[in-house]
Amino acid sequence: MSLRALIQEIDDAIIGGTAERRAEILEQLTDVFVAGSAAYSDRQIDVFDDVFVRIAKIIEVAARADLANRLAIVPRAPSAISRILATDDDIDVAGPVLALSPRIDDETLVAAARSKSQQHMLAISRRSPLGEPVTDVLVERGDRPVVLATASNPSARFSDTGYKTLVSRSAGDDELTTCVALRPDIPHQHLLRLLVRASHAVQLKLEAAHPAMAQTIQKAVADAATRILDESGALPRNYAAARAHVSSLHSAGGLDESAVAAFAADNKFEETTAALATLCGLPVEVADRAMGQPRPEAVLVMAKAVELSWPTAKAILRLQAGGRGISPGELDQCFATFSRLNTTTVRQIVAFQQKRARTTRFGRSAA
Repeated sequence: MSLRALIQEIDDAIIGGTAERRAEILEQLTDVFVAGSAAYSDRQIDVFDDVFVRIAKIIEVAARADLANRLAIVPRAPSAISRILATDDDIDVAGPVLALSPRIDDETLVAAARSKSQQHMLAISRRSPLGEPVTDVLVERGDRPVVLATASNPSARFSDTGYKTLVSRSAGDDELTTCVALRPDIPHQHLLRLLVRASHAVQLKLEAAHPAMAQTIQKAVADAATRILDESGALPRNYAAARAHVSSLHSAGGLDESAVAAFAADNKFEETTAALATLCGLPVEVADRAMGQPRPEAVLVMAKAVELSWPTAKAILRLQAGGRGISPGELDQCFATFSRLNTTTVRQIVAFQQKRARTTRFGRSAA
């Protein structure tokens, strides 16, 4: 049957044919197109496109799904019908085209990701390649299976915003954290932010698979502590009495680990903070900033730098947590971090803060 005769039959089927006849005609048209698509001119493909679009408006879901499955893998599939199928509300129709068709551009994918179901987004997440405009939407709007599939796609590319979202959504999710951490294209700053929040189990898994990751994890902790210690702010507490007590104790040679442990055990926040600051040679403002954070890195760095034992560091962490408390699992992870911290590294951090504090004081006095 010639293409012209087939088109005439399609017109007849559209006007008065049965569902079965329309499906039969569509199958014949698809056979003709797929067989010769590589040799057709652009004009001929446009003719097929027009006919496919016309019949797609009246055929049943099963027939549209069959058409989608067949056209999805054709490199020169007509563009208009491909977009129509890709944005169909029925996932059986849209899925194959969203996942496989090379004829679908980023604009269509973004529109589908923004307006269609999670199943539509899951299909998109499996495409290769997958560009930044698309992944931005998938990791923002997608549910966990969508985000995990997108992060697992080696052909996916993420913008800076996309990686920020991925790191944020990885919180508390060991599988997603591992997947994102192992992406070879993850920028270093996002990897550090991810690793410092990773569970101890994930950190151990990453270190076992990539021994060099141990240094990266330690750097992540050190960088997080430095950022906390670098930030300045007004003191929310009155440290006058605590400073005087700690200073007197220090002058008498009594400010040692047992004194710090006793302060922490007695829930003396100001005295513990002032003692930690004095032992580290830092302004109390710096220690106060560390103690006021929900994250433990800065406290762990300061405790390690002055060689406090883990039991004392743990008592300080309990005091830092206050009313919110700290779970056994969090303590386990803190212990792992504390044990891993390199003494040279933490002392460098404290030394930098000491120098920074001296410079700040000098600048103020000069002013």
